[in-house]
Amino acid sequence: MATVMSQVEQFKALVACLRTALREPEQFTLGYAAESSAFVRFNHAKVRQAGQVQQACLDLKLINNGRHADLRITLAGDPEVDAQRLTEGLQQLRDTLPLLPQDPYLLLNHNGWQSKNVQAHPLPETEHVVAAIARAAEGLDLVGFYAAGPISRGFASSAGAFGWHQANSFNFDFSLFHANGQAVKASYAGHAWSDEGFAQRFQQAREQLAFLGRPLRTLAPGQYRAYLAPAALDEILGMLCWGGFSAQSIASKNSPLQRLYAGDNRFSPLLSLDEKVSGSLSPAFSDEGYPRSDLALIVAGNAGERLVSSRSAAEYGLSANGAANGESPNALNMAAGTLPDAEILKQLGTGLYISNLWYLNYSDQPAARLTGMTRFATFWVENGEIQAPVSTMRFDDSAYSLLGSQLEALTRERELILSASTYDQRATASALLPGALVSRLTLTL
Repeated sequence: MATVMSQVEQFKALVACLRTALREPEQFTLGYAAESSAFVRFNHAKVRQAGQVQQACLDLKLINNGRHADLRITLAGDPEVDAQRLTEGLQQLRDTLPLLPQDPYLLLNHNGWQSKNVQAHPLPETEHVVAAIARAAEGLDLVGFYAAGPISRGFASSAGAFGWHQANSFNFDFSLFHANGQAVKASYAGHAWSDEGFAQRFQQAREQLAFLGRPLRTLAPGQYRAYLAPAALDEILGMLCWGGFSAQSIASKNSPLQRLYAGDNRFSPLLSLDEKVSGSLSPAFSDEGYPRSDLALIVAGNAGERLVSSRSAAEYGLSANGAANGESPNALNMAAGTLPDAEILKQLGTGLYISNLWYLNYSDQPAARLTGMTRFATFWVENGEIQAPVSTMRFDDSAYSLLGSQLEALTRERELILSASTYDQRATASALLPGALVSRLTLTL
């Protein structure tokens, strides 16, 4: 595996090559993305596939007289070959630019900022992780996927900006299946592997699996007290992030949180939500070349800052704050509450314990009203004790209710949830979330 320094030097050499080949008044931005990842698939608690992926690519943007064009270049790891590919790519973009119109919303960052962040947390040997998983899953029907290794991101521009980011991480996404076909879905992820932390997480899933053997309880539609585990809360927040905090969506009045930003609705004072770039897997700079910093999106239930890409900044007269074109957060951090995990069932009393939600969509987007299904280890609780698994149900409720008027408590402990997406390359999105105790959740069928 290439060292961090060799990757940095490789990227710097390509930037120097590009600067030399540039012609006035051309400008460029150059992004770098690389990973060295171990992947292991499990089925029936046995390793079915294991491999290593090493890849790196460049995203080149050429700008001239308000016109711009982009090209992704796969790197070979050979300096001469990669320089040749970059040179050929530059010429390809030169040939393309005259065919394109000027972009009225192109807003380049002309500051020569510098940024470097290397999170070199040591990761365990893959063999060690596989052995730990095998021991924990002995006698169980486990299906899972483990991905780990360093992810690197870089950025450079003709204005002199240069950014470098590397973060090591692991993510074990798994399900435990009962003989009756029911399943518990869970994950263990982070920067530094802990055998004790993994054992605790797995034991929780194993205990839930035992309850799935009891007869299913079917509930009538209605309103129930409920506890939303961090994974369930992540699904709700994931929906709200689809345009919820986007400056473009808010300006065009298409945001599901339009009423929050207009001051017509608010969440519970218990709820504070940040885009916390510092210390996360995400780089402190955007693909567009703007530095990123921590943003307070929701402050004690009220609207805070919004995510502003360069295009939104140009179109609406705002200041860009490093948001990507989609203007969605990818380093969510929700403030913890005071409810200890050990007290969750006692405080719930009688109601639903919801481990996961599934297939969410909006039933009324302007009202931030969501619908979706319970799935994977949802339990009926009476007097603080799990009684039975619950048949799959559909919920339909407003986020302003679930995380507003009906939010009773957030847990003291939080769970780090990393994106399990490996499409094209491993994702860097993350969410650090507590669980949420709500006094009323509406089930419709």
